[in-house]
Amino acid sequence: MNGRHESTKQHGSGGRKAVLWLLLPPLLVLIVLKTDFLPQAARRYNQQNEILATNGARDGSLVNSDVGGAATMSKLTCNFSNRHSDYCSMDGDLRFHGKSARVYVVSSSTFRPENSTITIRPYTRKWEPGTMSRIREVEVRSSAPAPHSFVIPPKCTVRHDVPAVIFSTGGCGKNFFHAMSDLIVPLYITAHEYDGRVQLLITDYNADWVAKFRPILAALSVYRVIDFDADTAVRCFPSAHVGLESHRILGIDPARSRNGYTMMGFRDFLRSVLSLQRPWTAPVSRSSGQKPRLVFVLRRHSRAVTNEADAVAALADLGFEVVAAGPEDVSDMARFAAVVNSCDVMVGVHGAGLTNMVFLPHNGTIVQIIPWGNLKYPCRFDFGDPVPDMGLRYEEYEVTAEETTLKDKYPRDHPVFADPLSIERKGKVWEVFLEGQNVTLDIDRFRGAMQQIYQSITTE
Repeated sequence: MNGRHESTKQHGSGGRKAVLWLLLPPLLVLIVLKTDFLPQAARRYNQQNEILATNGARDGSLVNSDVGGAATMSKLTCNFSNRHSDYCSMDGDLRFHGKSARVYVVSSSTFRPENSTITIRPYTRKWEPGTMSRIREVEVRSSAPAPHSFVIPPKCTVRHDVPAVIFSTGGCGKNFFHAMSDLIVPLYITAHEYDGRVQLLITDYNADWVAKFRPILAALSVYRVIDFDADTAVRCFPSAHVGLESHRILGIDPARSRNGYTMMGFRDFLRSVLSLQRPWTAPVSRSSGQKPRLVFVLRRHSRAVTNEADAVAALADLGFEVVAAGPEDVSDMARFAAVVNSCDVMVGVHGAGLTNMVFLPHNGTIVQIIPWGNLKYPCRFDFGDPVPDMGLRYEEYEVTAEETTLKDKYPRDHPVFADPLSIERKGKVWEVFLEGQNVTLDIDRFRGAMQQIYQSITTE
């Protein structure tokens, strides 16, 4: 008896382990064997690398050990009431597989069987079915906390220590107005709070769009943007947003923003990103010999000013230093932003080019020329209503029936002139009034309107 006791004591814990093997179920023995006999160096390495830096690889076989165990509870919250976009916020054990467009929320405290799988189209024009039909759906799958979950999520192959934001560039992003209103402003609202420590993942990845807005994307995230659709990795994040938060057209509602963001703050952000020199514009003294600087955004093909040379000359006669900017000038965002920032006034016919007003210095003036066709409300909605929150001044010049080239296509008793609303009811606004006309300004009338603006931004 004493000998057996001494033998057990002599061999220490080894003998006790031998007894335990007989008492443990086979599966648990396998688990203990797998962990207990790892080399010491390997165990130290795995402990040191439990959380790797963003984009760092990880051995997937060592992940998932917490599934069904005492893992941190995850949380999923979605907003489907926003007119512009559906979006979900989540934190905890999150696993993203881009190739299958799936996000797994493991051990969710907010799990409900009826909502275990939801789909999000991460773009911000929810009210336009045609646009949204082009957006890839991202499937969010949540599982119940252990031990009630029978879902086995994929193992992590890359573990990130920063939040993720997923959005789509598959909508109308090639158009500069939509790029800013649908994507850049909502992305600022959603991601700016992380001060660059956030991973952006793009579905419906558009390489040209990413290249054009790379300076802005780089200011929002210090990490390389990931093409979500082509990504075969299973990426694990501590928190994430699927979809972008959007408040209004080309605008931010500070009351709804988690951090009280404003459009003036957004414009300051753009000025910093693009190294623009003028934060504010001030009245110009006419007696000083200086001239207020005006950029005239010119269009081609539709809504073009057919007598643009006369209009530019009239503006110069009033005392403006005029910069005429065609599509070829506007296409280089960074270069044209500097041009706009050097100006006090921007003028142009309704169109995407007017979106460059975001680069004007605070207290600058935007003048929208509204084409014929009862378009005052929609034109003002896009480029008038957002202006005050930007810290700018808004003026408009509404084209008359004598100033539209539609008079050369239709008689005056045609509904185009007699009942423009009937054209809208037929769904032909785009075809007739936006793509179907150019503008021939009444130079005297235009000069009179611009004279008032000149007086308002200059002093004696």
